Amino acid sequence: MSELFIATKNKGKVAEFETFFAEMKIEVKSLLDLNEEIDVVEDGLTFEENAMKKAEEIGKKIGFPVLADDSGLEVDALDGAPGIYSARYAGEGKNDEENMNKLLEELSGVEKDQRTARFVCVLAIYIPGKPTKTIRGTCEGIIAKEQKGEYGFGYDPVFYLPEHGKMMAELEKTEKNTISHRANALIKLKEQWANWF
Repeated sequence: MSELFIATKNKGKVAEFETFFAEMKIEVKSLLDLNEEIDVVEDGLTFEENAMKKAEEIGKKIGFPVLADDSGLEVDALDGAPGIYSARYAGEGKNDEENMNKLLEELSGVEKDQRTARFVCVLAIYIPGKPTKTIRGTCEGIIAKEQKGEYGFGYDPVFYLPEHGKMMAELEKTEKNTISHRANALIKLKEQWANWF
C-alpha cells in the first residue's frame, strides 16, 4: 500500500497521521483533498461501529484504503458516559467548555478514587476486498474537580494523569502524542500492520 486516506478534515490529526505513516513509506491524504463532500452519519452504538462505518462508507465511495477513527471519554462512575456522545455531551451545538461543565456537574460529590476514566480511540482500516480491521487504544486517568492547563482540547483540562502528576492539558503536543489514546492505538496498529496487510 502506497496511499491511505484519513477520514477527517482536522489538519492537526492529518499531520499526526502523516508523521506516523511516513516511516512506513505510505502517503497520507484526507477528506481535505477530495472535491466532493462526504458526510457519514455516526449512528453506531460503539466506537468500533462508528469508526468502521466511516472507513467503509468513504472507502467504497472513493475506491481507496481509508483509515477512520472514533474517540471519546469513558467515566466509570457514569457507567461509561459520555462515551460515543463525548463531543455532544451537553447537547448538539455545545462546545468543549459546556461539555466539561456538564461532566463536572454529573460528578459533583463523587470522591477522587471513584472518578476513574479513560480516553478511548478506535482506528478502523478499510481496504477494498479485505475485511475491515479495528484496533483500540486507551489512556487511563482521573477526572479532576476543576480545570487546569492550556494545551489540548475537549476534556483535556479535567483529565488528570497520575503517572505524570499533570492534567492532559498541561502536556505539550509532543509529550501528549507519546502517551495519548490515539498514540496508543497507532503503536498497536504498527505492531499489527505486517500481519494484517
